[in-house]
Amino acid sequence: MDQGLFLKLFAALFAIMNPIANLPVFLSLTADKGAAFERKVAFTLLISLSVGAAIIGLTGDTILKVFGISLDAFRLAGGFLILLIALNLISGEQSKAHHGTDEEKEHHGEQDNPAIYPLTVPILLGPGSISTMIIFRGQVGDLKQEIAYVAAIAAAIGLLIVTFFAAPFLSRFLGQTATSVMSRLMGMILAAIAMEMMVDSIKALLPGLA
Repeated sequence: MDQGLFLKLFAALFAIMNPIANLPVFLSLTADKGAAFERKVAFTLLISLSVGAAIIGLTGDTILKVFGISLDAFRLAGGFLILLIALNLISGEQSKAHHGTDEEKEHHGEQDNPAIYPLTVPILLGPGSISTMIIFRGQVGDLKQEIAYVAAIAAAIGLLIVTFFAAPFLSRFLGQTATSVMSRLMGMILAAIAMEMMVDSIKALLPGLA
């Protein structure tokens, strides 16, 4: 397994999905409905994220070819988008690309089961995470990298779901301070990954600058 690819993709997805920062969102959408409902939402979320990630992994390259977009151009745009998300995390704000506008948030609590909308789309499987999966998919060239790609996505989703299943327990110990520190740390890591994406794509698109 390509450990470098695994660590970069896992770190990027973990920072974007950010289980600790999104735990309060999960709890707010399942509030006053009992532990059984929370487990139901977490299980549905596991299925929907797994299916969504599989679709993106299988069709990402095809989508780029259909629209005639090169991987390097997409990586530059994706890196810029991920950088914006990282800056929101560092400043302690929620990204509208993933969490929606104020008008959209008003409808989040009206869902009978929020696992598909808004938790899967757009909060967890939004533009940032989708771009990351497509970008890293384009770097897969052999079996070791294929294993690393699948393992990184599975690990990120698995850790997220474990966190949500343990939400009643974790909510007793994780306060605003822990959430804020985690968000800013993940923001710094994500910003570094985004800059690397953008620099690599610029080098490929404009080799004279390298």
